[in-house]
Amino acid sequence: MKYLLTSGGVKNESIHQALREMLGKPIDECRAIAITTASYALQNGATLATNFIQGKDEAPMVGLGWKSVGLLELSAVSVLDPAIWQPAVEQADVILVNGGDPLFLHHWFVESGFDRLLPNLTGVYVGMSAGSMILTPRIGVEFINWRSSADQTDETLGFVDFSIFPHLDHPQLPGNHLQAAKDWATALQNPAYAIDDDTAIRIEEGKMDVISEGQWLQLR
Repeated sequence: MKYLLTSGGVKNESIHQALREMLGKPIDECRAIAITTASYALQNGATLATNFIQGKDEAPMVGLGWKSVGLLELSAVSVLDPAIWQPAVEQADVILVNGGDPLFLHHWFVESGFDRLLPNLTGVYVGMSAGSMILTPRIGVEFINWRSSADQTDETLGFVDFSIFPHLDHPQLPGNHLQAAKDWATALQNPAYAIDDDTAIRIEEGKMDVISEGQWLQLR
C-alpha cells in the first residue's frame, strides 16, 4: 500500500501531482472507495460526511473526477461477512479516508477488520487529518476526545513510524499553533511532524518525503 497523508486533503497542485504519480494512471480511470466514519463522532459530523461524499469540501477528495466512487461505512460492515464488502475494497485503486475523530476511526478500523486488510492492498491510501493520524503509532493525548473505554490510550495503528500534528496555524483552529505542536511532541517517543493544510507526507516503497506549498516542521 502507498500512503499519501494530508492535513486538509488534496489541497493544491503539488499534492494533486503526487497523487497522480502514485496512482500511475489518470484519475478518471481509477476506482475509489470513500470512508467517512471518523466524521460521525463530531457534533456536525453528518454535514461533514455529506460534504465529503458529495465532493464539496474545500479541498475535495471524492470530487477529483474518479471513474467511480464507492462508500464504505466501517461501523456497518463490522457486522457483515467480509466476503460481502472486501472484494470492492481490494479492487479499488485508491482509498479516501476523511477526517473527524481519530480514536473513533481507529475503533472501527479494528472492529471491522479493515486494519488487517489495509496493509495487503496494492493501491493508494489518501488520508485527511484523522484519516492520516490513524496510521501513526500515537496521536498524542491532546487529540483524545471520543473514548471506547475509560482507559483509552492515544495509541493507533503504527503503520508508519511517525506522528502527525495536523492543521498547523489553521485560522479556524487557534489552538493548533507551533508552540502547541512542540508541546505535543515532547510526550512522544517517535518522530513527529507538524503540517498545515497545504502539506502532505508521501510513503512509497519504504521511502518518505514531504510535499508542501505551505508550512511544516519535523519536531522529533
